[in-house]
Amino acid sequence: MTNVAQKNCLENFAIYCGTYAKYNSGSIEGAWLNLSDYQSYDELLTAMKKHHEDENDPEFHFQDYECDNFFINQNLVCEGYLSREIYDIADKIDNSSLDIEIIGAFVDCFGQYTDVDELISSAEENYYGCYDSDEDFAENLLQEMGTIPESLPSYVYIDYERTARDLMFDFNCSNKHYFRNF
Repeated sequence: MTNVAQKNCLENFAIYCGTYAKYNSGSIEGAWLNLSDYQSYDELLTAMKKHHEDENDPEFHFQDYECDNFFINQNLVCEGYLSREIYDIADKIDNSSLDIEIIGAFVDCFGQYTDVDELISSAEENYYGCYDSDEDFAENLLQEMGTIPESLPSYVYIDYERTARDLMFDFNCSNKHYFRNF
């Protein structure tokens, strides 16, 4: 049975695993493996070795992979590499208050982190939500802060476009997710 926490983050993560020996011989023979089908990196490694048991010491070649950009941007997967830490990192993300999309948006805004615990902590601390536009974000933020009086006369106009433009000096956004600069 697949670990539920890992399944969430890794459920759409698949690799096409071949070997360099086969590839260099003109063969792209390999197999699509879904990471969520395995409990750990060691279990995945066993499956990769079993599929390529015709080689003594296969050097794995990931000819294709489908996953969230977070894993690619953090250099956790590429043609010749899959991090041994992938399951631990996915588990930490799954046990955080944010999903992989939000963590990925945070990395888009602020760059790579080498410490996943620090990454998650910073993202959780600075996350302000998901909004369709900077103007929606500004309006919601001002309402939550209570800076707009409830009895605001109808003839008073708030320029949310300008307010948002000024607010965005203190915030970053990626994929509609807003984070406070720190």
